[in-house]
Amino acid sequence: MLRVAGLQAGYGPAQILFGVDLAIGEGEALALMGRNGMGKSTTVRAIMGLLRPRAGSVCLRGQELAGAAPHRIARAGIGLVPEGRQVFPTLTVEENLVATAASRRGAPRWTLARVYGLFPRLAERRRHRGHQLSGGEQQMLAVGRALMTNPALLILDEATEGLAPLIRREIFACLHALRAEGEAILVIDKHLRELATLADRATILEKGRVAWSGPMQALAADPALADRFLHV
Repeated sequence: MLRVAGLQAGYGPAQILFGVDLAIGEGEALALMGRNGMGKSTTVRAIMGLLRPRAGSVCLRGQELAGAAPHRIARAGIGLVPEGRQVFPTLTVEENLVATAASRRGAPRWTLARVYGLFPRLAERRRHRGHQLSGGEQQMLAVGRALMTNPALLILDEATEGLAPLIRREIFACLHALRAEGEAILVIDKHLRELATLADRATILEKGRVAWSGPMQALAADPALADRFLHV
């Protein structure tokens, strides 16, 4: 579904990514991992067009997207749950969801009713404004908002960062439900135990390069590997 090859990107004179390669198949979940500052979020920004790549390819189902505008990339079928949630603070929950709604080839897979079914708490708070929600509720809204674009691929950048363990488990339960429906997912997260039950494969970045890539279970079963690339 998604193939990223030789991706290079940076900010001003600083080069951050040095030829990153990764791939995600239909219905597959890939964990993009690494210590802080290794290029994970920069990779997502380059994929989404929020940062123009300096070189490389970003191909979604055969369509080259490298260097395209973010709105074109979103319309092509990539939904983003950004770091920091970034919900619209003065819009209600329902207005946040409707604002991003899009359908692709026929009836939309994701509607208000389906998002509310996935996150009943959002249904209860549909008239509340974004700034009136808790951090966990805002994160649910950010996921629901991305789903309302009816993406072929869902990208989550630190979707459980700063959340209480109970809410984090709830978010991961929803990701498992999405996987069961065949949703392709690229997820950045620090929680190896939860990722081990969600992702098929992992790609680890170190200083803007792919340091390791392989089955998620192989990473979860090798504490020395995790210590080498993930732990401070």
